[in-house]
Amino acid sequence: MRPGPATATFQTMADVWEAYGEELDGVEDHIRKNLDSSVTLVNTVSAHILSSGGKRIRPLLLLLCARLCGNTSSDPQSLGSLVEFIHTATLLHDDVVDDADLRRGRQTARKVWSNQISILVGDYLYSHAMRQIVTFKNQAVNETLAEACSKMAEGEVLQLYHHGSIAMTEDDYIRIVEHKTASLIATSCRIGAIIGLASEEQQTALFRFGEYIGIAFQMADDTLDYTANGARLGKTLGQDLREGKITLPLLHLLQHCPEPDRQMIKDRLETRTLSDTDLQRIIAVMQDYGSIAYAMERARAYVAAATRSLELFNDSPAMRALVIVADYMVNRDR
Repeated sequence: MRPGPATATFQTMADVWEAYGEELDGVEDHIRKNLDSSVTLVNTVSAHILSSGGKRIRPLLLLLCARLCGNTSSDPQSLGSLVEFIHTATLLHDDVVDDADLRRGRQTARKVWSNQISILVGDYLYSHAMRQIVTFKNQAVNETLAEACSKMAEGEVLQLYHHGSIAMTEDDYIRIVEHKTASLIATSCRIGAIIGLASEEQQTALFRFGEYIGIAFQMADDTLDYTANGARLGKTLGQDLREGKITLPLLHLLQHCPEPDRQMIKDRLETRTLSDTDLQRIIAVMQDYGSIAYAMERARAYVAAATRSLELFNDSPAMRALVIVADYMVNRDR
């Protein structure tokens, strides 16, 4: 399997998918091979979400960072598949925490089977991934991934702590996103750098790149809750608000809207009685006060910071692909 293109000019994310498609097929091969539990239901539940259309962004980032740092082996495909297992475990757990019925346009595992099954299969994917990762005998990879798993769990707890609270600040929001979403993305980038034998400075730069695009991704994703086509997105419009999640567009709105609107939002968050009329009112006020635009502006600023972190590296197809991926993180589904 060839290690990515020797030369390439990328204009769109489709170009990146095409250029690295063969290597990403290798990731899929490893995913299928590693679904090897002796308990059939574990494999069935895992496959339900793993085959539901995820874009494999984390394995792609690990692969690109490894190639950027000179690794030409097949290790990125195997490690990428295990990172995807960990990501899938978080989704199984998230859907239980959020009482979610839809994920990527299909019923969640908790809806098809049960909360208990979703939690236990998520636990299996976590432990199975870590068991496989230690076979690489790379302590730096082990420590980096273990830290990410801890941070993701802390992020879930932080989000629950601030659930439905209009006292939450933007700094609180950023801290949650850094832990819950950005940590595994950043870790994927660092692992690529580690197996590429990058310097500590280069590892830090790529970790920062991943952290920044992870934050940007979540900010942009949070705006989709108020702007996207619900059917195409695979979830209900306004779902985050109905679940009591305080995201960046809502934080901005709460800081700028008139007191009657602020009280209405507070009431709906506390009572979980948001109607379609309420949602349309909130979306309209968000447009009036520029809350969606503010969140997207902040997301693009993080993408710009991520791109600057790549200045440490020489130009290459992998670096150009990373720039395209960073832009994609805020422009997908738009």
